Amino acid sequence: MYIAMNRFKVIKDRAQAFEQVWFNRKSTLHELDGFIEFHMLRGREKADHVLYSSYTQWGSKDNFTAWTRSEQFRASHARTGGGEPMVLGHPEFEGFEVIQRIPNPGLAEAAE
Repeated sequence: MYIAMNRFKVIKDRAQAFEQVWFNRKSTLHELDGFIEFHMLRGREKADHVLYSSYTQWGSKDNFTAWTRSEQFRASHARTGGGEPMVLGHPEFEGFEVIQRIPNPGLAEAAE
């Protein structure tokens, strides 16, 4: 499994607009092999920004790399930008290979 994260430092008075962009965008992630799950996370508020992170799980690093080379990726990123700036600097990417996973056995039983 592979986890891809982008950290965004969103200007405080633009945080609601930033969230609306994500709530209203059409996702095509489900069209890609290996896509598992996406989360948009809101973190700490600092003096000049609010920290956000996008968190995407993939079956493998190869699945993620295929996403970054796909038409769906180009289309989703073509709609970014324009208008008043929302973030301080560029998003910071972090990618992680999952080396251990410990599921909660109680959750698996509850799903049955």
